[in-house]
Amino acid sequence: MMSETYSDHHFRSADDRLDLYARIYGDCSSAIPIVMMHGLTRNSADFETIAEILSPAYQLIIPDQRGRGLSQYDPDPSNYIPDIYVEDMFALLRSRNIDKAVLMGTSMGGLIAMLMAGRHPDKVAALILNDIGPAVDPRGLARLQQYVGKPVNTSNWSEAADHCRETNAIAFPDYGEEDWMNFAHRTFHLGEDGTPELSYDMAISRGVEGDTPSAAPADLWPVWRLLAQIAVLVIRGQTSDILAPATLSKMAELHDAAFQAVEIANIGHAPMLDENESIAAIQTFLKSQNI
Repeated sequence: MMSETYSDHHFRSADDRLDLYARIYGDCSSAIPIVMMHGLTRNSADFETIAEILSPAYQLIIPDQRGRGLSQYDPDPSNYIPDIYVEDMFALLRSRNIDKAVLMGTSMGGLIAMLMAGRHPDKVAALILNDIGPAVDPRGLARLQQYVGKPVNTSNWSEAADHCRETNAIAFPDYGEEDWMNFAHRTFHLGEDGTPELSYDMAISRGVEGDTPSAAPADLWPVWRLLAQIAVLVIRGQTSDILAPATLSKMAELHDAAFQAVEIANIGHAPMLDENESIAAIQTFLKSQNI
């Protein structure tokens, strides 16, 4: 199927057990492609705005991780961990015959990007990390544990938007009714009964349970040190409870290659990358790296 702006790409998971999905934007073959990876409960729709802006100059590969969006849910919830997502992403690159790419990741997607770069730095042209670093603030994890995987009963899109507001208003205090409705359409889909339901497998919640959640490795600083020669852009929400200012400062101190950071005012976790400041930072960073 082809939409007006992107084509559908289907590929097999690294373990050859699941059918996975990615959006492909743009057909530019002269530039290094950009792989955009979403957060824990999110999906490829999150990148619609930035994808529309970048697609004339780049090919963008935007997957739904297993258990999200149009990718198949895993019958074994223990597979919802970053190490397995990493292997799925390398399977995606192989399915597209891509040897090297820019990796862009929001939250969990950024963890995946760092792990990919740590394993195969030669395959990574640059990193763009959206509100995530090698250490995750416990405050944010506690907040996620309050709502991820909890059943949500919505009979219409207005109720879906209300749910999005209840769980995310702390991050987007300036959002209005239209913003929350758009957020809902990226977060929910119509179920078989015709009512909105969340676009992720409730079982992913197991990855954020307990004091040492598997969805967020406790210490990625050893991996970060392996990335010292890769150019990095970090985007941080000013009020983020996932990426602490001290973590961002330490990231800069330990990095040898080009390191750029931008903070998005009055936004928490995580910027949607449709903010003017985020868009400008991404475009400027890519140009600075001749990408």
